[in-house]
Amino acid sequence: MTTSTMAKSSASLDRSRAYCERLTRQYARNFYYGLRLLPAQKRASMYALYAWMRLVDDIADHEDGRGLEARAEQLEQWRADTHAVLDRGPDAAGAYAVRADSADVWPAFYDMATRHGVPRLCFDEVIAGQHQDLRPMRLQTFDELEQYCYRVAGVVGLASIHVWGFEGGRETEELAVKRGLAFQLTNVLRDVREDAARGRLYLPVEEIERHFAVEDLLAGRVSAARAEPFFAEQVARAQRAYAESASLDASVSADSRPTLVAMTEIYRGLLTKIAQRPGRVLTERVSLSLWTKLRIGWRATRAAKRSS
Repeated sequence: MTTSTMAKSSASLDRSRAYCERLTRQYARNFYYGLRLLPAQKRASMYALYAWMRLVDDIADHEDGRGLEARAEQLEQWRADTHAVLDRGPDAAGAYAVRADSADVWPAFYDMATRHGVPRLCFDEVIAGQHQDLRPMRLQTFDELEQYCYRVAGVVGLASIHVWGFEGGRETEELAVKRGLAFQLTNVLRDVREDAARGRLYLPVEEIERHFAVEDLLAGRVSAARAEPFFAEQVARAQRAYAESASLDASVSADSRPTLVAMTEIYRGLLTKIAQRPGRVLTERVSLSLWTKLRIGWRATRAAKRSS
């Protein structure tokens, strides 16, 4: 590679990383405050991972008049571009772009995936999860919900620990998937009102119907008080997923541990707030204040320094 080619490649990577950081800062919300605690190189890689995930999500969810068939075709175009980039480098991506500037993701994405050896299945599973999101969601059982959570969150946890560095092999990978499940179950509870308004229902139908009719939930005819027992059961399941993945924290690299701890505490904080009055998810979108998130990040960094 010539000096001028190397300089051009470096400039392209820098521009791509800046693009991914802007996208993450704009959309990531809860994740962004944890990612800022990483060392610079790992932080850039996580921004690239998030940006790729965000663009895939936009294909499935962004309301711009496209029909379901067009969205499904575009997801497959994105999969083909992803495979081409992983096989042959960032210049191998085709002409398809999610939005005008989305082609800027590829140099940083390629660097992230190849530098850290992120398994290709992570990207294929995320796209499979987005295909599920194309149509009104009705999951009948928890097994179906768990598979969906694996696709949209479990494999994100798996990809993340490859960026961060970890020990413990397959056991740690399974813990990362379980932590992703915990995060996504928290998301499902937090977003239940918004999802229902869009005709989507991620909670298991067979469990809902033990308490009230699914159509009543979708139509907003279930009161918060009546919903308390059902949502308390769902909170307990998410809490078990956090507990069962507790040993993950000690298995990731020390320089990345504050990020994992902070992200976990933010999501557990949301779940704890929901647990105080589980039925509130039908009347409001539970969130944590900016100050709370910053305080969690500060505590995570202090704790990591004390344990190192």
